[in-house]
Amino acid sequence: MIAKLRGIIDTIGEDSCIIDVNGVGYAVAASAKTLGKLRLGEETTLLTIMTVREDDISLFGFADAWEKEWFNTLTKVQGVGAKVCLSILSVLTPTQLSQAVGAQDKASFCRASGVGPKLAARIVTELKDKIVTVPVAAGNHPLTSAAGETVAAPITPPAEADYGKSEDVTSALVNLGYQRLEAYHAASKVVSANPDANVATLIRLALKEFANKEFEV
Repeated sequence: MIAKLRGIIDTIGEDSCIIDVNGVGYAVAASAKTLGKLRLGEETTLLTIMTVREDDISLFGFADAWEKEWFNTLTKVQGVGAKVCLSILSVLTPTQLSQAVGAQDKASFCRASGVGPKLAARIVTELKDKIVTVPVAAGNHPLTSAAGETVAAPITPPAEADYGKSEDVTSALVNLGYQRLEAYHAASKVVSANPDANVATLIRLALKEFANKEFEV
């Protein structure tokens, strides 16, 4: 199995690229976000997953280990094939995927081509108890893009014991009119930083986060 390719980017298409490895051109399907980091004529390294079927052998490429882990996780959901998975990875970063699943935000997944409300609901339901992280080895040796950009580390989710508080704060913020994904991100931040605070205090702290615009979504 081919797990990684290092070579010169020969061609970049809408949903794939060709990477020249010692004179051999490998066609690699990839998300728009990964393709956007590539530069023609430059050497780069892509992590890959190879699928073998009776009538087809395909390579899928990823700029970082976290995106690769999400590909493996998403394709385990019924109805999410490789093409749909790359579509999801084209519109949502790994960080945004973690947030959307945690917030049970179906609308974010519906932004991807080929994902309707029913499939989006199945994705957030089946993955709600899963935490996707970068493998330890990959975390110790972060990959860089062709442009020299270091891949960002994943966000740290709240401890398991704090998820109840996080959900209470998220629900309160949604009832106040905030978007669920934004509310979840703010709630997770304040719960992680203030594990001993009660829900009322956490809601006030989360509202300050919105006022100060100190969080990123």
